[in-house]
Amino acid sequence: MPPRLAPPPWLVAALRPQRAPVPWPAAARASVALALPLAAGLATDHAGYGALAAMGGLSGVIGDTADAYRMRVLNIAVPQLFGAVGVTAGSAVFGRGPLAVAVVTAVALVSGMISTIGAVASVSGLLLLLNCVVGAGLPMPGPWWLAPLLMTGGGLLVLLLALLAWPLRAGAPERAAVAAAYRGVAHLLEAAGTDDLAYAESRTAVTRSLDQAYDLVLARRALAHGRNPELVRLVSELNAITPIVEAAPAAHQCGVPLPPSVPAAVRHLADTIAAARPGDVGALDLPAPDGPALRAVDHALRHAAEVASRRGDPDFTYVTGSGPDGAGDGDDRLGRPAALRVRARRATRNVLLSGASWRYGLRLALCIGLAQALVSIVPVPRSYWVALTITFVMKPDFGSVFSRAVLRALGTAAGLVLAAAVLSQVPLGWWDVPVMMLLAPLIPALTPRGYGFQTAAITPVILLLSDLLNHQGTALLGPRLLDSLMGCAIALVAGYLLWPESWHTRIGDRLADAVADAAAYVECAFGPADAADPAARARMRRRLYRDLSAVRAEFQRALTEPPPMGRRAAAWWPLVVAVERIVDATTAARVRVRHGSAPPPAPEVAQVAGQLRELADGLRGSVVLRGVRADFGAAGPREGVLEHVRQEVAAARAVGVADGPAGGRPAAG
Repeated sequence: MPPRLAPPPWLVAALRPQRAPVPWPAAARASVALALPLAAGLATDHAGYGALAAMGGLSGVIGDTADAYRMRVLNIAVPQLFGAVGVTAGSAVFGRGPLAVAVVTAVALVSGMISTIGAVASVSGLLLLLNCVVGAGLPMPGPWWLAPLLMTGGGLLVLLLALLAWPLRAGAPERAAVAAAYRGVAHLLEAAGTDDLAYAESRTAVTRSLDQAYDLVLARRALAHGRNPELVRLVSELNAITPIVEAAPAAHQCGVPLPPSVPAAVRHLADTIAAARPGDVGALDLPAPDGPALRAVDHALRHAAEVASRRGDPDFTYVTGSGPDGAGDGDDRLGRPAALRVRARRATRNVLLSGASWRYGLRLALCIGLAQALVSIVPVPRSYWVALTITFVMKPDFGSVFSRAVLRALGTAAGLVLAAAVLSQVPLGWWDVPVMMLLAPLIPALTPRGYGFQTAAITPVILLLSDLLNHQGTALLGPRLLDSLMGCAIALVAGYLLWPESWHTRIGDRLADAVADAAAYVECAFGPADAADPAARARMRRRLYRDLSAVRAEFQRALTEPPPMGRRAAAWWPLVVAVERIVDATTAARVRVRHGSAPPPAPEVAQVAGQLRELADGLRGSVVLRGVRADFGAAGPREGVLEHVRQEVAAARAVGVADGPAGGRPAAG
């Protein structure tokens, strides 16, 4: 393709499908949950009622993403309650002009603010606003309570289908998540001592799998009453993986691949955890260790095997460090969520006092208010689709607003092609049921591929349901495309261009915080022996990797935006990698000290931490990266335990020369 006709790199990156397995159980649930209400409505001669229930089922399908059964209750049931409130409020102001605009705008402000709390609150805020927009834009059949009841019932049908296997598979999702974390560590050990890129990719995958496993297990502990031996065992098995992860950087620095029996032993532990058979662990067949790094790996593996082979109720004090009663009102040592009342109080305070919460709520309210005012002045068919488009595009945790607006437009256009074939060829009535059974599974199947693919899957489903309510057939296609383009345009102008978040607000300050945390981690890892707390070091390292994972995800979203944001993200990306390598090098140095190497002198530790803090301060005040020389002087021996750390710090400080030809990268703009 000629260069002038080739799409820009940011668009190619946004359109590239992500690799993900097809969630077949969720696809089957979607097929039943959306087709069954349609069949019931047609059988009772109330096709409109069936379509409303299927709309509720569609929202449940979108929220059906959790693996753990208890989390499915939260992810599906709680948002349905907010959706019922939304459709009730919207229906109350249907056709009331300025009052409808004011109410929907106020609901948008509340929706945007609560969406910043967390994942469940985000989906709840989404359904609150979506259903309010639908209620304000469509006449609901029957009394005021019927539409909320039907839509909530459709969503709860998805929940019922999602919980059918709970009695037979209780605890299986949590065990699978812990086992997946162990398998990720096995890949990490295989990559240790080989290619740096392969090792970095494996380490990132381990961070994601550990985050998911901890979130799943600790969330279940938060919902469990009293002492649960199975959950305590899973937490102890997760904690036992930490020494292996800490030993991996030291093994990688040796430059020699580990024997195949080492990662094989970790996979064996993963299999026994997934099958809940601690008696199958047995004795590990590991080679004799040679050197501090291999001794650390050997010791950590044998410790993990001993934890995985324990029968009965594990030692609770070992797992939590907080005694038989666990944590009090606050978070416990391992990060178990605090009591519900404490978390609710924190969330309320954060929503009311957070600048980010108000900023996003006002952005969303401005866009929705403009859309509602526009469609109340300019006659637009199916005008509620404009606000619906804005609601999806503007979600704060769904990625870049710019790329989502572009993908929304492209996905809608692609979905309309399929919708045109369905609406023109399938007669209205019972034929809609088998068609829905085929279309509905595409939503969970394509959602992991990317937002554009999800939009393409949802569009024909929504149009089919709209046709059952309005009987307009292919006449729905043009308004749908027009309204989607209008919504995307409003979101781009009023929600993106008029609110230019600074580089520091979005990424720069977060990366600077990560560098400062790396400095604190260096001090914690090599502080006085009497002040050392292994649990505190492990928590700090996990939190640091988790924060870096969030920064990495934000960078990847920024890379999908047009210049200057995308170009600036590409220029800063090597610094993210450099900070991750500093944490790895620090962890490896700590492992070597723990297994016999001489600890670094206090002045050397202080100088390394000072160099990192100086770098963090520079990041807070700069948009253009500029290299800074790292001068360690004679703070420590050249072959000391911190030599690798000093090299990585020097490399991080040298990253970011703004002049493209000199630095080998484009200017940060």
